[in-house]
Amino acid sequence: MGEQRTSGHGRRRFLGLAAGAAAAGLSACGPGGTPSAAAGAGTAKPAGGSPSPGPSRSPGPSATQAENDRPGNDDWSVSKAGPARAIEGFADRVSVLPGERFGLHVSTTAPGFTVSAYRMGWYGGVRGRLVWRSERLPGSRQADPTVDQRTRSVRTGWARTTTVDTEGWPEGSYLLRLDAEDGSGQRFVPVTVRSASTAGRTVIVNAPATWQAYNEWGGYSLYNGPTGGLATRSLEVTFDRPYLYDDGAGLFLVYEAPLIALAERLGLPLAYATGVDVARDPQLLHGAAAVLSLGHDEYWSPEQRAHFTAARDAGTNLAILGANCCFRRVRFEPSDLGPDRTVVCYKADYQEDPGFREGKPATTDFREVPGADPESSLLGVIYDGYPVDAPYVVTNPGHWLFAGSGVQGGDSFPHLVGVEYDRVLTGFSTPRPIEILAHSPVVCDGRRSFADSAYYTVPSGAGVFASGTMRWVESLDANGPGGGRADHGMDAKAGAVTRQVTENLLRAFAAGPAGRTHPASDNVEAVYGKG
Repeated sequence: MGEQRTSGHGRRRFLGLAAGAAAAGLSACGPGGTPSAAAGAGTAKPAGGSPSPGPSRSPGPSATQAENDRPGNDDWSVSKAGPARAIEGFADRVSVLPGERFGLHVSTTAPGFTVSAYRMGWYGGVRGRLVWRSERLPGSRQADPTVDQRTRSVRTGWARTTTVDTEGWPEGSYLLRLDAEDGSGQRFVPVTVRSASTAGRTVIVNAPATWQAYNEWGGYSLYNGPTGGLATRSLEVTFDRPYLYDDGAGLFLVYEAPLIALAERLGLPLAYATGVDVARDPQLLHGAAAVLSLGHDEYWSPEQRAHFTAARDAGTNLAILGANCCFRRVRFEPSDLGPDRTVVCYKADYQEDPGFREGKPATTDFREVPGADPESSLLGVIYDGYPVDAPYVVTNPGHWLFAGSGVQGGDSFPHLVGVEYDRVLTGFSTPRPIEILAHSPVVCDGRRSFADSAYYTVPSGAGVFASGTMRWVESLDANGPGGGRADHGMDAKAGAVTRQVTENLLRAFAAGPAGRTHPASDNVEAVYGKG
């Protein structure tokens, strides 16, 4: 499940989607923390007078700071989305290495449009820098989508409109803004310029598989179809279509951008990847100082999970800055445009999956049979339910992660726990020793439970932190630097605490295996009692 904060109709659309999915029984509070399951027009070149990209910098401790010392552009956002089909598009690659090319597939009712590539970071608080802008490109309205009858997957079949060359683009998360020349609309297209090596760096992992799972462009997602529920949902979804919500940015702006801004403001050596990249390359996380899963990172393949686990067991720190992470087991398959561009997740209908019949893992929840492997064995916490809206309650104020925050035991921060939450539940496989930092009472569909922030360490020296709430990343913007973009009633006090804790976490995790300097001291019995 999940929630989205955006403005206007986009926010209402997404919250309605989430509520519809819950009503369909896809994810709700349940006893014991177990939810019920049921060809191109040409290559775009920099236009005259547009900002030219800076030279690529070698990764290192100063690379992030040097990039963010460059002036940003505060006009990066979508100010006029316009009608639904005014302009929209998608990239034919989820990520590229610096200097690689990718195709853009664009449909517009305007006679022409431009593309502006903004790298998202800190940049003095404005959050974006214009790295490249295209010349004027001819526009055309592409065909209406079709729906595969077997999988109910939406297919566009759109022709490639242009090719984008990323020569000179720094690594990072990008939003490409499409601007119709007649002023009729704007939309984003997200793409990651990924790092070839992550050694010694903190890796920010974008979660496009989860963005795509919730994407209802064309009328279908992994949750809903025309009837608004299970019966007509897609069984697989493709990256070969635009994102419907957040003006085309997927879930990036709420669940990922605030953390990226904070990490880049700190000047830490960063690397960038997507969950698809981690799944594909078993060596990608080799030697990384830390790996970050952001605010809503629900859909993982077994390969991605195995590579995260191997990194932890080699001494790489892990931070889970959301909730409901690593919950759905998926498989990546090709689309018409390339490998790993289809997300397969049959959920409770996994026996209908041809891949499962061929012997591949069931694309259902990780905790469910066959092949049950609850996410708690990696995260330390386990998903416990939806929906909640509750205060975040500090119970271990002397923990090193709270240093400098000024919190006292029992301090609470309204609305910081929501809309999904995780907890420590040792009835499932749970690494020990594990420390509970915050133990927040919640009531989920009439059932009393707790949301937990927790930290554990392993023999490799790695430390693993889980926030236990889906609003953690969003809260970093609660009346904070850069304009206070957060929603859900979280106030300045909540933002100040989560920023301080996150800064403490990122600095310690960037320094090497955190368990060597900050070993966990198990307090589960002290918090939950024996038995």
